[in-house]
Amino acid sequence: MFRHVHAVDAEAREPLLTGAHAEPLEQDSDDGETIFDKSASCTQRDDGGSAERLLTFEEAVEETGFGLFHWLLLLVCGWANASDAVEILCVSFLLPTARCDLLLSSSDMGLLTASIFLGMMVGGYTWGYLADRRGRRRVLVVSLTVNGVFGGLAAVAPWFWLFLLLRFISGIGVGGSIPVIFSYFSEFMPRLRRGAMISALATFWMAGNILAAGLAWLVIPRTWAHFSLGTLDFQSWRLFVVLCSVPSLSSAILFRVLMPESPKFLMEAGREKEAIRVFQAMFKMNMWGKGKNLPEFGLCTNSKQRGEPEETRTHGSRRERLACVLKKVFGPIKQMFNGSLKSRSIALLIVFYCISFGYYGLWMWFPELFERMENGGSPCANMSVPPLLQNHSCYPVKTAVYAEGFIIAASNLPGNIFSILMIDRLGGKALLSGSLLASSLSIFLIYVVQTKVQSLILSCVFSGVSVITWNALDVLGTELYPTQLRSSALGFFTGVGRVAAIMGNVAFGRLMDTNCAVPVLLVSALLLTGGLVALVLPQTRQTELT
Repeated sequence: MFRHVHAVDAEAREPLLTGAHAEPLEQDSDDGETIFDKSASCTQRDDGGSAERLLTFEEAVEETGFGLFHWLLLLVCGWANASDAVEILCVSFLLPTARCDLLLSSSDMGLLTASIFLGMMVGGYTWGYLADRRGRRRVLVVSLTVNGVFGGLAAVAPWFWLFLLLRFISGIGVGGSIPVIFSYFSEFMPRLRRGAMISALATFWMAGNILAAGLAWLVIPRTWAHFSLGTLDFQSWRLFVVLCSVPSLSSAILFRVLMPESPKFLMEAGREKEAIRVFQAMFKMNMWGKGKNLPEFGLCTNSKQRGEPEETRTHGSRRERLACVLKKVFGPIKQMFNGSLKSRSIALLIVFYCISFGYYGLWMWFPELFERMENGGSPCANMSVPPLLQNHSCYPVKTAVYAEGFIIAASNLPGNIFSILMIDRLGGKALLSGSLLASSLSIFLIYVVQTKVQSLILSCVFSGVSVITWNALDVLGTELYPTQLRSSALGFFTGVGRVAAIMGNVAFGRLMDTNCAVPVLLVSALLLTGGLVALVLPQTRQTELT
């Protein structure tokens, strides 16, 4: 039913981005500005006397309809997104109990919470680059497997340094799946539904957050989960770590068994026959039971496909070959900061840094903060003496800490509902800026208030508002960059975010016992900065993917 046809552009210039199976990405305009390549055009072809429609990617997606396939895709990608949330946030729920078993100081806890972000920083751009070259689905399966396997192995680590190392490797897997999931998901979505569906996908982060908090509440306080495993004293928090690895492993299996490769990637890679099969499968599932047939049409793509780049065929010295490899790997970053993409890339870099420092720096410490506030007072009161130097015991476990974590996680729900309903009406830019400014105010008030109840309420406000920020970023990030850069760009910016998260967690770990006000007020200032910078980003509401 499908036939693939190439729209030839005789004047197309050599692509700036090199790599196997990639399309020409950009051209230089007469005034020197880098713009997206719009040269390819689709026309009707007269095939044996009958005219055949040639459809672009966006038109082909519309032709396949919207239905069961997209809801299944949402569930599978959503579960993967939730698994990443579980793996990241589970460490924060370990701190009140694991610190005694692993003999952790506040600085050690800061390193532990930072370790997964360091892994994500390493994995983010690497996996994103591979996803733009080798395919989204393959990278998702491998990265989710790495996440689950090493996350689970951390449960039996007897020493702090080994636990730290395994969490770092698990973070490498998480760093790949987070940006690639959103690239992959967006490339199946019809243009008019893309914003709302990406926001719906982002709500699964809340589901993972609630799952992690609920598991911690159910498992960690239980004494029946305590037993000896050789010389290892297997406490309940170790069982919690094992359970947190299950979502990632199950997600990898679901992608391997159920999901196809992105049709947008396949078209850009010159694999039109495979893209045709994906479109056919989408139509068949969406129109199941409706008795409809897929109209005959062809696929319109750029004819200029890239084979093996010249750099990889260089037979020079080892240094020259290394230079060619580095040029190929870091080429996407160079393109992101050139021409028309430069201003948006700089703005996104600042926004990602500000929200990641603030959100992860504070969120990972919420259980510890509330544990220290058990006797009342503000989060930064009575912290001049480190808890491990006081007459303080981690057992019996205080369930109130996990109940409060569950409440804060559940408070994501209003923000997610608001995002889904308003993202296509207001646009990602307005939601991003407004939510960052509101988050800044809520954090400032957390520092000002004096009771635990007030702090809990404001923490819930921060949770509900900050999730709008992340949802808006997920939508903007997928729409601001073309296919050949999308996963690389998201991987790069999430890597920047991980640097910020590491700095935030280390700062909290260093200053929590001595000057708690500094990191809390710094978070408020950074969120304010991010909200103002977001105003310079372009509006992308219901735009077509390039």
